[in-house]
Amino acid sequence: MSLEAPDLVRVQALPLFEAATDEVFDRLMRGAFLQRFPRGSQLTTQGLPDNFLFVLLEGAIELEGSSSDRESTLALLWPTATLGLASIVLDSPSLMTARATKASLILMVPGEAFRQALSQDAGLARAVAEELAGCFSGAVRSLKNCKLRTARERLVSYLLAQQERQGGGSVVKLPCRKRVLASLLGMTPENLSRAFSSLTPHGVEIDGATVTLRQSDSLAQLAHPDAMIDNDIGEAFSQAERERRRGARTMMASH
Repeated sequence: MSLEAPDLVRVQALPLFEAATDEVFDRLMRGAFLQRFPRGSQLTTQGLPDNFLFVLLEGAIELEGSSSDRESTLALLWPTATLGLASIVLDSPSLMTARATKASLILMVPGEAFRQALSQDAGLARAVAEELAGCFSGAVRSLKNCKLRTARERLVSYLLAQQERQGGGSVVKLPCRKRVLASLLGMTPENLSRAFSSLTPHGVEIDGATVTLRQSDSLAQLAHPDAMIDNDIGEAFSQAERERRRGARTMMASH
């Protein structure tokens, strides 16, 4: 569907576009449109080129990779995340397959027009550089989490981060299915079940997608919080803004 005036105001306020000149923004939006995707829709395919830059405005997206007969969830995206930014900038095939895990509203910007705009607008180019830097930092955090923590530590860290993002109460709602969570944390579903069971003595109770954390302090001791790994800033921010806020918090804590 075409972009109406309220949609344009909403999009121009996004960190990715707010520094672009009005002329470049207007030119980009002439070829852009909004698309609603039902749950389960495949948005990109690993190994195939991305013709559009996706900006997730509502819903959720699962990113997965595959090799031989194996596949794994790599990340979950929430508004207002970008999808395919690196492959669009490089004009290269997508490294991941993306699917909507909820009914999603997505802004679709033609890739060729976006690349042209990058060469014409320094503000837009800087915003893209910051977003890609944020994504890189997030990828490094994820890699360190998998390499330097045990399965139980990864689960505890995830639960505590969700607790923070959901207001700090003792009840946490898992935002995805347990099979997806296991893959996201680098475990099998069986290992995830065992990890949850091992947390029972530490006040963790699970009922479907609802997890109750009765001893958060005890869990924190198990997780070994690390500012160079964890990022508990809410997903409502862009990846660049999440990293910027986390970095500022870390610097304040060190003084």
